[in-house]
Amino acid sequence: MNKTKKVLIVYGGWEGHDPCGVANVFAEILEKENFEVTKSDTLDVFLTDLTKYDLIVPIWTMGSLTAEQESNVCAAIAAGTGIAGCHGGMCDAFRNNTDWQFMTGAQWVAHPGNGKVTYEVNINKASSSSLIEGIDDFTVTSEQYYIHVDPAVDVLATTTFTYPGNHTANGKVLVPVAFTKRWGQGKVYYNSLGHNRYIFDIPQVREMMRRGFLYAAR
Repeated sequence: MNKTKKVLIVYGGWEGHDPCGVANVFAEILEKENFEVTKSDTLDVFLTDLTKYDLIVPIWTMGSLTAEQESNVCAAIAAGTGIAGCHGGMCDAFRNNTDWQFMTGAQWVAHPGNGKVTYEVNINKASSSSLIEGIDDFTVTSEQYYIHVDPAVDVLATTTFTYPGNHTANGKVLVPVAFTKRWGQGKVYYNSLGHNRYIFDIPQVREMMRRGFLYAAR
């Protein structure tokens, strides 16, 4: 009989990203996959034994970790606990914590046009990952994230960044939307979509996150 996997959802930070609403959506997805879900709205949970969880899901934009909190969560991922998250809740979570950024694989730097940009998400056809099997390109209207990315990541989906502004002097740029990477024994999954809970009403976005959770979990 398979052991029930345990997931910790840590939510809070900037309210503009609807952390509670996104946490509820993710809990629903994970409970349907038979995860035992624990939710916490305090970063002090990062001072506890995190290795007892098979997966950590951060939903915390623009916060700050103490050195001990950062060290403990990075060590847990290195020991085999997975981490999976989206949007600013994971890769704009702790701007001053560079070990967190190193571990998660990216850091948000801009979203010109804010939440009213309509753009295409292109599945990386060159990837053989089962995480994107059967998913076609799709269009969203949301924030188009420009992220600085670890060159070690395995890119699953991209967007072409062309929004008017100073950056267009560089021409069209493919920016990752979803990727995976490894951190020690742990697996990392990130998806830049997720400005609020409603984007997970889009079937492709919801399915990408579901698969990402299952991939990253120990």
